[in-house]
Order: sequence, then C-alpha cells, then structure tokens
Amino acid sequence: MMNAKYTLPIMLCLLCGFYSVAQTPLSSKTEFTHADTLRGSITPERAWWDVLHYTIGITPDYNSRTITGTNAIRFKVLRPGRKMQIDLQQPMELVKASAGTHASLPFERNGNVYYISFPSDLQAGATETLLLEFRGAPVVARRPPWDGGWIFTKDKQGRPWMSVACQGLGASVWYPCKDHQSDEPDNGAMISITVPDTLVAVANGRLTSKQAHTNHTTTYQWTVVNPINNYNIVPYIGKYVNWNETYDGEKGQLDCSYWVLDYELQKAKQQFTQVKQMLHCFEYWMGPYPFYEDGYKLVQAPHLGMEHQSAVAYGNQFMNGYLGRDLSGTGLGMLWDFIIIHESGHEWFANNITSKDIADMWIHEGFTNYSETLFTECLSGKAAGDTYTYGIRRNINNDVPVTGPYGVNKEGSGDMYPKGSNMIHTIRQAMHNDSLFRTMLRHLNKRFYHQTVTAGDIMTEMSKFAGWNLKYVFQQYLHTVQVPQLEYYFSGDRKKFFFRWSECVKGFDLPLYLNAGSDTIRISPSETWKSITLTPGMQTLLKPEAAEKLYYIRVKNTSGNN
Repeated sequence: MMNAKYTLPIMLCLLCGFYSVAQTPLSSKTEFTHADTLRGSITPERAWWDVLHYTIGITPDYNSRTITGTNAIRFKVLRPGRKMQIDLQQPMELVKASAGTHASLPFERNGNVYYISFPSDLQAGATETLLLEFRGAPVVARRPPWDGGWIFTKDKQGRPWMSVACQGLGASVWYPCKDHQSDEPDNGAMISITVPDTLVAVANGRLTSKQAHTNHTTTYQWTVVNPINNYNIVPYIGKYVNWNETYDGEKGQLDCSYWVLDYELQKAKQQFTQVKQMLHCFEYWMGPYPFYEDGYKLVQAPHLGMEHQSAVAYGNQFMNGYLGRDLSGTGLGMLWDFIIIHESGHEWFANNITSKDIADMWIHEGFTNYSETLFTECLSGKAAGDTYTYGIRRNINNDVPVTGPYGVNKEGSGDMYPKGSNMIHTIRQAMHNDSLFRTMLRHLNKRFYHQTVTAGDIMTEMSKFAGWNLKYVFQQYLHTVQVPQLEYYFSGDRKKFFFRWSECVKGFDLPLYLNAGSDTIRISPSETWKSITLTPGMQTLLKPEAAEKLYYIRVKNTSGNN
C-alpha cells in the first residue's frame, strides 16, 4: 500500500495530467507571436477557400522515423484568390505542389506555413484539387497524448507500433492541410497507409481496400464520408487483430469494430463489452451516434487515449477507472472504463459538434466530462450522477479562466474538464426539469450536426431551453476564476429568509431550487438582498448549504453580520 503521505501529491499530478489538453506546450504559452496568429486565425490566405475533401497517402519508415506522402486537397473557391496558406510544421517539408494543368506551383515557406501561388485568381464557385507531396521526420511525441507528434514504439513482443496524437499541436505536425478547427473537409477524407506486410494499418472510417505489393508491403485504404477534424485523422500501425459486432441503435444497426494487438485479444473482448452500454446511454441522453455511415471503432493505441472520430484511441490497459484510479474520489469512477466512456463521449461533443477556435475547447471537454456523469447515472441512478459530479469538483484549480484567447491557437485552463462539467450540471439543476435538459442535449447534437460552433452558438441554444439568458452564467464560469457565493440569513423570528449573490459578475442571475423537507423553494438571487416569507415548518427544514452539492457555488450564512 502506498504511504498516505505521498498519495495526495501523486494523485494531484495524475489529475493535473489528465485535466489539461493533450498538448502541454500550448497550455504553458503566455506570449504569442505572428506564427501563433497564422496558426490560430483565419488569415486572408485561408479565408477564400473551403476544404471539401482530403485524400492522404503515407508510407512511414519505422527505422528512420520518417514518413513520405501526398495529400490531394479538394476545395471550393469562396471568392477569387490565388495565394493559399498551407500548414506543415517543421521539420516536415513540402516537396511539390501541383493543380490541374499546373504541373508545378511555386511556394515559399514562413516557419510552419507554406504559401502556394496559383498563376491567376481562381474563380468563386469553382471546385479545384491541389496535390501536395511531402516528406520528413515528424516531431516525435515524448509523452503522448499530453504532447503531440508521431509515436514510434514497440509492443511487448518487440514489434513496431506506430500512431499519432496531435490534438492542439495540430495535424500539420505530420501532413499538409488547412490546420484550423473551423474548416473540416465537408465530404470526409481518405487515408491510404503502406506498411510492411507483417503489420496492419487501421484508420478512421471503413476499410475500403487492401492491396498487397511485391516488395512485401501492403496498402490499407480507409474512407470517411462524414466531416472530420484534422487532428482526428490518424493511422494506427501494429500487429492488430479484429472482431466486429452490431449495435441496434436509434438510426438502425451500427457497425462496431475493435482492433487490438494480437496478444491482448481476450482481455479486450471482456473489457469492450462496456461499449454497448455506453452507446445505449449516450444515444438516450445525447441523440443518435453521429457517424453511423462510418461506424464506431475502438483501436488499441500506444498512448492513453484520444477521441479520433470513428476510430477512438484506447490505451487504458483494459481496466476500469482511469488507469485503475477513480478521478472523482467517490468509488463510482471504478464502475466503468474511463477511456471507453470519456473518449467515446467526444463523438458527440468534439467530433459532431466542434469548436471553431481552440479557445472554446470547453465545448469539447466540459460536455464530454459531463457524459461521465450521464453514464454513471445510467448505471447507478441520478443520486450517483450528482455524487460523481461533486466528486470531480475537487480537481478544479481556478487558476486561469476556462476560455482561452482567441485567434492564436491557445486553449484555456485544464478546468475546462471538471469546471465545464460542473457548469453544465449547475444549469441542469437550475432548469429543474431533467426531461427538458435531455431534450436540450439532443437538440444541440441535431441543431449543430456535423458543424463547427462558437461558445455564443451553444449559449443561444441552451438559453432557449433554460428559460433565461445564460450570458452571465457563461461569463461567470468560463471567463472568471470566481466561484459565485450565495449569502443568506434568517430574520430573528425565522419567518423570513434573506439571500443574495456575491463573488460574481455583474448581472449574475442563476436561479436556485432549495429543498425544505418534502417541499422545494425556487429563489432568484441577485447582487442585492431579497427575501421570501417562510411557511410554518420551513424555518427548520430549509438548509441552503445542501445546494453546494448540486450547484457549483459556495454558500455562506451571514447571520452574524446582519
């Protein structure tokens, strides 16, 4: 047993490690350069064209840690333009660019950006294809998925095992693309991976062809028909075996496919039985799985996990909890496999609904963190879900705001996970109607189906269901590090209950439902004192402190000051 003296510090390190975005270097950045603006904003060289499809072909070399490849970018011209920004991070190199009858287009490099020039303006409404050839030794991830890059490792039997984890850092760490979350390829992507014939290559979507070559290599072609985030397009290369099943879901039969290393097959088959439970729960709460056309896939990865669309990365060692630990400290997190539940939850929030700017990544992580609460509730009841949400609150640091600066490829605090989840739970309590709350989650996934959004888009739609404008709630929890405080006191005869908000943004207007025995009292605090008259018996039954367990607030009795 671990010495109790060291248990808390080690757990905090683990929690901080998970409750941060995948790319630690982005989290630590406080000053921004022109390169950050090029990466994080819609520049003039990005604005005039819209990506329709990526056709990627790669050949990785395990021994030299290099890759060569091509990417054919089909795009629509939104308005006349000739100079195009293509992102490809150093030390990767663009070798050649061509389009149509133009066998070789000129290009110049500016750090991690290439500018490609067409001979004349392309005309609005036209559809064009740009073919890019690239090569190089991509950045190698040191501690995936917390930092980004390619992964060249070996399995337990000493065989090559390769993949990529590049959320935040960006897909341009290994292939040339328009590396901004606001522009997903509308018509999907195709990825062809050529590997030694002793290995298997897996990627997003469905396997559409497998071709053996005379040089003892095999090319696996995978096709995605739905829009997909750049960072979600990922190859997995190893000694994989596969099994399949179908799930009878809301939109019919969903193909579920599982790919694991050959010696892990039996453990995986036992652990992955949780998938159908997960799909049933999440479809109930959030609507149909968003990618029936591409199927659902769980792939063993050489890192902990990531939400790669229709090819979810799994590395939780086939155990419940988060590597065998409960992040909530309640015991409830040990009832299910954290990576299966959390990373699959991202199929709804991150992959179906994607933030336009990484500054709003709480949309991905807050809602997905809350999917853990929903799954706990599905398994063990509503009270268990409440307890789990309250438990993960201990992981909130309130060091910097949840929302990051816009336009520079910078996320906010790692609090986007537990604080984002607790904000959503708080709104749910204030709505006081679980059926309506469920309808809201399903509406979001239908209204923004396969779309990119802003925080304002989410706030507007949620406000329609909440019954009041959530502007100040969003400001409070996403843009400040203050925890709103309910101050209260009783009159001397305890016939009146006085209350107000403090430690809050001006205009904060979160309503509360307070239990008083078998009754419920709704109050609408503001920054000025208000009061309600209590009916006989409520004086002793009303316990405002209980609200702290359901709402992310603090409660303070100020009786001695009034």
